[in-house]
Amino acid sequence: MRFVWLHGFASGPSSSKGQFVRERLAERGVDLLIPDLNDRSFFFLTVTRMLAQTDELVEKARPVVLFGSSLGGYAAATWAATRPGRTAALVLLAPAFDLARRWQERMPPRDLARWRATGRFAFDHYAHGGKEDLAIGFLDDAQKHEPFPLPDAPALVIQGARDEVVDPQLAREFVRRMEGRATLVELDQGHELTADLPGLWRLLEKFLQPWL
Repeated sequence: MRFVWLHGFASGPSSSKGQFVRERLAERGVDLLIPDLNDRSFFFLTVTRMLAQTDELVEKARPVVLFGSSLGGYAAATWAATRPGRTAALVLLAPAFDLARRWQERMPPRDLARWRATGRFAFDHYAHGGKEDLAIGFLDDAQKHEPFPLPDAPALVIQGARDEVVDPQLAREFVRRMEGRATLVELDQGHELTADLPGLWRLLEKFLQPWL
């Protein structure tokens, strides 16, 4: 069984949540893999590429326990939904569902038009520091994927009730569509969900007990 963490947009393997969970799992004898989804250039990042990187990482491992944060949560749910029978369990932290529509609505129209016209736009990259260009292919690719992918595996969804990046209603809608296969926990926090990492781990540990 493989345990894999998919980090968020403009983040990386050194994210505080991922590293904290990795340490806790190591104490239980479990190795958590955290790939760098910026590999092969942040400029060409797409959900499709994230799915392919996950394929390469897990190879033919069966089953897989997938963690995903924000964009990584959307990618994790999409991977599990499009590869039925491969995933044992999902942990989704502030998952960025309905990615394409939401991105276009949140981005100022002038910036969106410039991104489309030039094919590139600079975004803050928290893991690398400073701004980095991203190709318009990211948005075009996002439109090819289901807004709410529905995996056949049980899922724990943890969402900040004060999240200003990902609307909490998206997590609620996903859980509703999962028809009993997903559990939602809403915390009085923002998007990062780092205010109480020990408390976060207790939620994860309880859910993951059958696979630890």
